[in-house]
Amino acid sequence: MPARHLDWLRQAEADLRHARHARDSEDHEWACFAAQQAAEKSLKAVITSRGMDAWGHTVTALLGLVTTAEDAGDELVECAKSLDKHYVPTRYPNGFDTGAPTDFYTKKDSDDAIPCAEKLVEFARRQIQQPGDD
Repeated sequence: MPARHLDWLRQAEADLRHARHARDSEDHEWACFAAQQAAEKSLKAVITSRGMDAWGHTVTALLGLVTTAEDAGDELVECAKSLDKHYVPTRYPNGFDTGAPTDFYTKKDSDDAIPCAEKLVEFARRQIQQPGDD
């Protein structure tokens, strides 16, 4: 089976761009979800680059598969935990007692989620040796 880790990384970068566009369009729930997706897919890129199967959607757990919490550092672990909170409630109205996700997500949420995703995508880039990086 061909290596697909660079495809995972490219999609993570595309999701990160989408997060920024969604924030700029004031679609903050989608910005937060896209940020979570960028982080998830970037870590799946690292996992698959190491020949392992990448399953699940929990950013914190995926980060734990590629590094220890001590090696990742508090900031990266906190970012992963923060982004995990955006996987379900950003998309489903039953994530809240009443109202739709669009009623609850704010620019501050986007402004917090996107830099966290950027940190995790950058971490993933450093973990993966690109062709020609010898």
